[in-house]
Amino acid sequence: MVDLIAVLVAVIALVAALGLVGYLALLNSAARKRGASGNAVATYVRSRWPVAGITTAGAALAWLLTSGGGFLDVVAILIAAGSGAVAGKELSRTMERYRTDR
Repeated sequence: MVDLIAVLVAVIALVAALGLVGYLALLNSAARKRGASGNAVATYVRSRWPVAGITTAGAALAWLLTSGGGFLDVVAILIAAGSGAVAGKELSRTMERYRTDR
């Protein structure tokens, strides 16, 4: 049962982390198309890439740890929960910052 929970938490964390990566890529693409007027957004995106990379790596590591069983499942849950929470918070904060329906 713990194995199933670990896998679910790891997959959800990986989806959240990849969502952050995708949204940053979308913002970066739009900023580059705008040229000089998109410099502020491009700078912000560059500052967020390390967070996206670390949370994605953490979620992927947690998913790999789920194959170990026992104590590794608990470690996987902790790593995945942390990575997913940080990625989700960062995604929400970035989306709120650049929301256009204000």
